[in-house]
Order: sequence, then C-alpha cells, then structure tokens
Amino acid sequence: MTQCQLYLISPLDVSGAFPARLAKAIDAGNGLVTAFQFRVKDVEQHEAAGFAEPLQEICAERDVAFIVNDSIPLAKRLGADGIHLGQQDGSPKDAREALGLEAQIGVTCHASRHLAMTAGEQGADYVAFGAFFPSSTKETEHRAEPELIEWWSKIFEIPSVAIGGITPENCAPLVEAGADFLAICGAVWKGDEQAAIKAFLERL
Repeated sequence: MTQCQLYLISPLDVSGAFPARLAKAIDAGNGLVTAFQFRVKDVEQHEAAGFAEPLQEICAERDVAFIVNDSIPLAKRLGADGIHLGQQDGSPKDAREALGLEAQIGVTCHASRHLAMTAGEQGADYVAFGAFFPSSTKETEHRAEPELIEWWSKIFEIPSVAIGGITPENCAPLVEAGADFLAICGAVWKGDEQAAIKAFLERL
C-alpha cells in the first residue's frame, strides 16, 4: 500500500502571518505534505496573484506542488504546478490545453463513481471524493463513504484524494480504504498547525 500523504488546503484568508504558518506546517510534516491548494474566493486576479506569490515560493523551496483552486487563468498566470477543478470550473481537457502536459489536474467528484470515471477519461491526474465528515470549512451537500475510495483504488491507477472534515482522529478508515491523499484545511488552520500536522504524522 502506498504511503498516504497530506494535501493542505488554504483557509480563505491567506494574508498577514499565513505564509509563516504554511512554512511551519509543511516543515512539521517531515515530507508528509506533498501538495498545497491555494483557495481564495471573491478576490480579483491581480490581488490573488499577490497573495499567491510568497506561498508559491514556500512550496517550491520545499518541493510541494502548488495547486490553484478553480481558476484556470490564475493557474496559468502563476505558472502553478496544477489546478483543482470543481464540477463547474471547466473540463480537465480545457485545463490541459491551457496549462500544458506537466500540470497536475484534479477534479472534485463528490460521492459519484460516474463523475470520477468521466474525470479520468478526460485526463485528470487525481480525483477528489467527499465530504466524508461534516466540514466547518465548506457547506457539504454530498456525503461519501470509505467504500467509494476502496472501489476506486482497486480498479483505477489514478490517485484519489479524500476531503471534508478530516482530522487525525477520524482519518484511519480513509487511509485503510486506500486514499492516496487526505485533503485537510480546518483541522490544521483552526489551531496550532504544527501540532495538527504532527498528529497526522503519528496516525499515518
């Protein structure tokens, strides 16, 4: 079984001391954090690019993939490592054309086998399933079960990301089901980021 890794998602506010917190969180993981998703809402592109710059630098220095949420134009502008697409954000095919062959393209698939298979056919590099638990970060209308990840990992080579309310205390069933990545946000940023990452490290 491959080692399950952490995929950090930014809080909506990445101003102020956030870059320092990101660096601390990644460093506390000792290589466990391999991707970071830059997720800001209702910020125009120029301002978003300004927020992204120091975070992208921190990720590059630590060999962590810098993934932009939703916006293909912003990902292109930043030369990001990849993009995470919601179901309304365009297809992996469009993203690939805009961002090139090297870009990592992920797709939100909620709790749907059909959406995941479609994403795979369209060239996604990973699929994200969830929410597995109630999340304080985002309204969740779709609930997924660990069996979905188990089914996916037995049939498909494309990595899966589990998302939604994941904490060090509840992540074990997802890891056992074969999730390649745990996407985490609130569990890290709502408290001491170093302690949270260390707690995940112990579990994984």
